Amino acid sequence: MERRLDLVERLDPDAVRAHAPAGLAALLVDAVDGGASVGFLAPLDAAEAASWWSGVAEEAARGVRDVWAARTPDGRLTGVVTLVRAGTDNGRHRGEIARLLVHSSARGRGLGQRLLAAAEAHAAATGLRLLVLDTQTGSPAERLYRGAGWTAAGTIPDFAADPAGTLRPTTLYYKRLG
Repeated sequence: MERRLDLVERLDPDAVRAHAPAGLAALLVDAVDGGASVGFLAPLDAAEAASWWSGVAEEAARGVRDVWAARTPDGRLTGVVTLVRAGTDNGRHRGEIARLLVHSSARGRGLGQRLLAAAEAHAAATGLRLLVLDTQTGSPAERLYRGAGWTAAGTIPDFAADPAGTLRPTTLYYKRLG
């Protein structure tokens, strides 16, 4: 029996709004519950997560942030990534990969790689030449980014608190496109 891959697709602002209260909020809560340092402390309330995604929908409507989601053939969201465009005149050539999340039940299937590749391809196609991101030093995400050709630029000690509130180092990465 052939296993079908999760579909990766760009979400327009209305789709982000529609998925915010359930699918996208569940991805964010799952990530925080799993210890991912993605800007929130545990426990993360589903309503707070949904509210954050509603704000993302507004950023998408303004053209500041693009969103891609992975979903199973039956429509359940299994992963998400966002691309944030720099807002300054001298930074219009760069963007930031933010909130690459893969649900704990869907890990190990290459979704992180596929989501990252979709965001990178779109960034290059729309004229961005440099991408940046940050991740908790020593996290599993570092292996993904290094494997996708990202370069570590440096590590900042005590940059962000993990979901338990413990300060952790963060490594900054960059990737030149095209």
